[in-house]
Amino acid sequence: MRSYVMRRLPSALLVLLAASFLIFTILRLVPGDPATTLAGPDADAATVAAIRDRLGLDQPLLSQYAHWMGSLLTGDLGPSYAIGGQTADLIRDGFGATAELTLGALLFVVILGAAFGVLGATSRSRWIRTAVRVTTTAALAVPPFVSGVLLVLLFAVILGVLPPGGRVAFLAAPDLAVQYLVLPALCLALPSAAVLGRYLKDGIERGLAEDYIRTATAAGVAPRRLLWRHTLPNALPPTVTLLGMQVGHLLGGAVLVEAIFAWPGLGRLAEQGLQRRDYPVVQDLLLLLVAVFVLVQLLTDLVYAWLDPRIRWE
Repeated sequence: MRSYVMRRLPSALLVLLAASFLIFTILRLVPGDPATTLAGPDADAATVAAIRDRLGLDQPLLSQYAHWMGSLLTGDLGPSYAIGGQTADLIRDGFGATAELTLGALLFVVILGAAFGVLGATSRSRWIRTAVRVTTTAALAVPPFVSGVLLVLLFAVILGVLPPGGRVAFLAAPDLAVQYLVLPALCLALPSAAVLGRYLKDGIERGLAEDYIRTATAAGVAPRRLLWRHTLPNALPPTVTLLGMQVGHLLGGAVLVEAIFAWPGLGRLAEQGLQRRDYPVVQDLLLLLVAVFVLVQLLTDLVYAWLDPRIRWE
């Protein structure tokens, strides 16, 4: 397993390096100038030039990129251009809220995806299979900004059982924190749960069609045993890979969901940074999200190798 990890690390580091260069370049192509934004609409050219010099924006792009890489390696991310405060402090404050939302959504993805997959593939009731198919189709077709509003109307306005938005720190009041987390996490999880459920359903159906399953069924082996001991374990490795890919969708979708439910995470910070052309905040934030996604993919590969020993042997 150690040699497998060592073979995967170079490609992960290469992805991070390429992502850092792309992020840095694309941000500089976005129209707008941080110095002009900070100086204000009535500032003269000398004031704008002085701000550009103070921020280092008058340096060549390669020099700015090298300075950014050096700050990342030393852990000193520097100050924010426009939002105020240290970039590391801003990201740290929002990362906990986004991680909480993403983990909550991931839990919903696993639970709902497993339920959709197993019920859709094994239920003998045509009504249950139809209900699963309709639910997954609706979860994929309805965008989060619509499903979020519908969830708020149902559970916060009509039923009045959950708060419509905001956040309470989990360590401060766990019971209240869970209530505030349910709606945004469910809204974020629905599309990924539908994808996972459909993929797992197809995997279980393929497994149930194998010859050895048919032979075991004819020999009188209980269907429940065949499902949990043979069919489902064989369908898990590719499903785990898909689940790891969905983490990237959860991180990307968290930006929109945080805006809908007034969740104070990295999504709001990214929006503020983009609006104000705050390069340090945006580029560090985007690279952090890429690093988290790469780490999740590496962990996914390790789980896949643990579930399927043939990967380790190769």
